[in-house]
Amino acid sequence: MRGRQLRRAAICLLVGVAAMPVTACASGQEAVERPTAVRDNGPRTDSDIERRAAEKAALDAYSGYLAASRTAGLRSDPRSPELSRFLGDPLLTRVRVSIREAKEHGAMRTGTFKSDPTVTAVSLDARPATVEIQDCLDTTGYRLVYAKDKRSVPGSGGGRHLSTATATRYPDGRWLINYGATHRDQPC
Repeated sequence: MRGRQLRRAAICLLVGVAAMPVTACASGQEAVERPTAVRDNGPRTDSDIERRAAEKAALDAYSGYLAASRTAGLRSDPRSPELSRFLGDPLLTRVRVSIREAKEHGAMRTGTFKSDPTVTAVSLDARPATVEIQDCLDTTGYRLVYAKDKRSVPGSGGGRHLSTATATRYPDGRWLINYGATHRDQPC
């Protein structure tokens, strides 16, 4: 029974961490890779500028979400204040529940994963405004392990899968990631 619950927690954590542009450095520190902006030297309209600003803010929120989720998972801390800086509900609650369930079952996350997110849609006229993000999440180096002895939790192995997320602009102007999913049936 415990193994099945941990596998479920592992899947929830993978879903909660839809993608992450974080890599480990030799010093043990982490660096968040941000996608490089495409530069267009042509004339820009106000709507182009607003769209580019929304894309940048959404990708920054996405990178922050991934880094905060990874750090909270490594610490087994579902109440990490960093989570609420980058996540909104319902995803915030899902991530917190996944981390709490893993902790309750004596498990924690370890390692790193890689991503290369791209913006697939921007809806600034929608209320609220949203930005859709797609990513190829590589979780081969990111594992759910038993905290006591660092053995891998059965069924919690990673891979490369398509992930999607939605960034939403909240009334206070912040862009938060409020939806994220890993599509295990769609390798990339």
